[in-house]
This record gives sequence, structure tokens and C-alpha cells, in this order.
Amino acid sequence: MPDITTSFANQINRAQHQAMRDDVTMLSFGLGIDDPTGIFGTTTGLAEEFGSERVFDMPTSENAMTGVGIGAALSGSRVLMTHQRVDFFLLAMDQLVNNAAKWHYMFDGQMTVPLTIRLIVGRGWGQGPTHAQNLQSWFSHIPGLKVIVPSRTEHVAQQLYQAIMDDNPVLFIEHRWLHQQSALISDIRALESECEAVAHVKEGKHITIIANSYMLLEALRAEEVLLEYGVTCDVLDVTQVNPIEWQKIYSSVKKTGHCLVCDCSHLTNSLSGEIVSRIVENCFSSLKAAPQRLALPDHPEPTSYHLTKSFYNDANDIINNVKNILGLEQDMSIENTNQHHDIPGNWFKGPF
Repeated sequence: MPDITTSFANQINRAQHQAMRDDVTMLSFGLGIDDPTGIFGTTTGLAEEFGSERVFDMPTSENAMTGVGIGAALSGSRVLMTHQRVDFFLLAMDQLVNNAAKWHYMFDGQMTVPLTIRLIVGRGWGQGPTHAQNLQSWFSHIPGLKVIVPSRTEHVAQQLYQAIMDDNPVLFIEHRWLHQQSALISDIRALESECEAVAHVKEGKHITIIANSYMLLEALRAEEVLLEYGVTCDVLDVTQVNPIEWQKIYSSVKKTGHCLVCDCSHLTNSLSGEIVSRIVENCFSSLKAAPQRLALPDHPEPTSYHLTKSFYNDANDIINNVKNILGLEQDMSIENTNQHHDIPGNWFKGPF
């Protein structure tokens, strides 16, 4: 099969189409799902192919919408529900935590909730405190929920397809800065084939860098610069954050003896804190230095363009942290050629 260039959004779209074909009971709904723009191109063509009885828009009532999804899943339909912003989905936390996450356990495994909820996160262009939150650590605290945070175009179709086909409730959290990311793919993987929950993206011996979502891209940019100075990094992509496949993380840290965890959310009580805690508990004798975390400061995102400049972390912050952990003194950095600091590149025109 020849190589093809495809985007993150196209692969999300591909997974939904295939799932709808494979399960004729499946429903797909959400705010704007059948709009001409198709939620940043991720749902384009669904309504046309499968009709309004299976693919349909919903009123702006997140709690009720989620209740409908849970009820449909309990009644035998496989359900994919899309919320365009994670911030608005918070109105449905009661439905998510007290219903979807608990049903299987409370009924001794006799009931399943085959519900997948797409939540879109991100930042940029002054979205501010209530439009740019990343809450993966909050959701991953809830027993009974699976939480997937994809980062790579070549794997996201598998990850979404398998989330949809799971009989457990799954949160699928997409960063909007990834939707336009493209990749040259030589192997269009069968969507049913197993996808790693923790993947080695780069192999190295000096330090383990753990990241997911958009921060994986910054970690890979940092890895390229560090390699020029002879520093090789084990870069791990932790896509499934609940439950986490711990053994791959432990094996990497035991090999390198150094660790930096990059988080797209706030520092305190974060997913990075859980990862560092587990590393210390299970790899203490192998550590050559204290594991470090790189996350957002513990205050809401500013709306001001100038205040956001120092709020988010990038590849240079990762490089500086690696230098401190390894005790390096070389001057290493990446020149920022972006016209603006709050977009991933000058090619980026949205979505916001």
C-alpha cells in the first residue's frame, strides 16, 4: 500500500465512519455534529452516510445530553457523544461520575455502558480561564472510567475506534492543536489491532521523558535538539491515563535513572504527580536524581495575550529541565519562528 499523508482530524473521522459501519446499533450525536464544518472536520460526512436517526445534533444542554447517551447505552446502543469543549461538559459531571462510571460495578458486571465521550481541549487566542482547561487528572481519578489522551496522527484512529467498541465508558480527550497535524503513514493499521497504552516513541539512555497530548510534540522537538548535543532520550507517550500501563514506565526509568514528566495541566494534584509518585515507589534504587515535573502554574489561564506568554511550557522549557536534571551546562535552545506564541505554528488557522 502506498504512503499517504493524512491529518489527525481525518483519522478521527475515519474511526467514526468505520465504527458506525461495524455496529448498526451505534448512535453519534453532539453539539454541531452535523454542521457543515463537522466539528473541525472530525465528523464530516457522518450524517450524510448514516442518516439523521443515527447521527444528529443536540440542544445546548450538556447534562441532559449525557443522560440521553447513558440511557441509550444501557438500552443496547453503542454511543459516541461529542462535546466541543471540555469546559462545558462540566455541567454533566453528575451523570458521568454517579451514573456512567458506577453502573457496571453496582450491578455486579451484569450491565455495561458502551459510551464514548469525545472532549476537546486546547488553548490560544485569548480563550481564558473557562475555555482552555485540561482536566485529564480529574477524570482519571474516577474508578470505572477509562481516559484516553491521544497525541499521534498515525495511532489516533485505532485509539478512537477501540474506545468506541469498548463496553466501558471512555473519555477521549483531544487537543485542538493536534487536529491539523499531518503525518505520512505507510501502514494504515487495521482499527481492530491492539494499540499501545504506553508507547516508546524514541529510544535513549540518558533520561526518560514522559508526555501525552500536545506536550508529546514539544517533547519530540526537545529530543531532536538534545540529540545534537549527545543526549539521548527515552520518550514515552502515555495515551491511556486510566488505567496506566506502569511496567513500561518503570523499565524505562530503571534504564536511564533520570525522569521528566511533562503535563498539559496544572502542577498540583496532577497526573504528573501520580506518575512521579509511582516511579519513586517502584524505581527508587535506580534513580540517579529526583524525578521532575513540568506543568502549568496553579492559577487559571490568563486571557491576556501577553500574560499567556509565560504561562505555557514548550520545547525550550523541556530542554532546560533536562539540562538541570543531568547537570549540563551547554547552551541549547530552539528559536521560535512563530509569528505568535499562542499558536503551534504560522500554518495554524484554528480551530479555537
